[in-house]
Amino acid sequence: AQRAANWDSVFRTVRQPDWWQGDDKYHPPAYSEPVSDLERRLRAGEFVVTAEVAPPLSTATGKLGQNIDLVKPYVAAVNFTDNPSATARMSSLACSTIALQHGAEPVMQMQGRDRTRATLQSEMLGASALGVRNVLVLSGDSGRMGPPPLGRLDIIDLDSVQMLWVLRRMRDEGHYLDGRPIKFPPKMFLGAAAAPFASRPEFQALREHKKVNAGAQFFQTNLVYDADGFEVWLNELARRDILDKVFILVGVTPLKSLKMAQYMHHEVPGVVIPQRLIKRLEAAGDGVQEEAITITLELIEAIKSKQGVHGIHLMAVGWEEIVPRIVTEAGLLPPDFVPPEETPAEAVAG
Repeated sequence: AQRAANWDSVFRTVRQPDWWQGDDKYHPPAYSEPVSDLERRLRAGEFVVTAEVAPPLSTATGKLGQNIDLVKPYVAAVNFTDNPSATARMSSLACSTIALQHGAEPVMQMQGRDRTRATLQSEMLGASALGVRNVLVLSGDSGRMGPPPLGRLDIIDLDSVQMLWVLRRMRDEGHYLDGRPIKFPPKMFLGAAAAPFASRPEFQALREHKKVNAGAQFFQTNLVYDADGFEVWLNELARRDILDKVFILVGVTPLKSLKMAQYMHHEVPGVVIPQRLIKRLEAAGDGVQEEAITITLELIEAIKSKQGVHGIHLMAVGWEEIVPRIVTEAGLLPPDFVPPEETPAEAVAG
């Protein structure tokens, strides 16, 4: 006990400076009615699907709009990444606004790598004013992953836990970080990333617990290819009594090629692909894409009935056209699904 007291006296001031009031307690949202359709569906017990659409590399939005329209009938919300791998793309806020214009509900990602405390708060006010309600907060990939010339690598103002804490207090307590009141606070359904395989499950569960306490209402996980290993992580969350405090959407990506699978297994942190799946892709030869779809459907089937799982987050990584097929064949069409109208070209092709 004395050792714990000594350590606490040294490190508490490091972990919790004056402005940071800690994350050792759970704070339920201060509002009652859902602020987004995604939140409404999850609260109602619907098993949801969200899908990721890659932001464009230029100002052209034609393909972006087509992909949004393609996946919109099949999912509850569409995610837009925020400069992943520290590489510039169209902003997540711009893509989210375009999604709203197309009648789709966006999930706007915000990473801490490129943001100060001021920009985090101002961008959230702007996003809320534009109608963006779902926000996924991330610390962000290391700047070292970006193309040269590299920017400053020694400045990281806030991590994802602190970002969640700041945004939750803006929403629920109606004030800026510096204490100024916000007359009309932002409305937002706060999410965070979770990484079941980034380290030992009990360590990851501790990190996830901090995020829930800070304000995370839903998780979209890193990629899962091992359903049994994923369940170990879920059990660690259950031991921390947080499974009933957060909605979990499990990350799944179809492995479009053997090369993609090998790259992700060896080069992407927190992603583990069992050798049995890689061998299946090797044996598939020219039929590798069909085998990838079969593997994805098997994974969804194995994952969707596990404790605490509320949906699937489908990251097609430039293969957005496969989303309708996977959602349909997995039996995950939304209750209000309306088949999209065929264009003349599709009618002729059919």
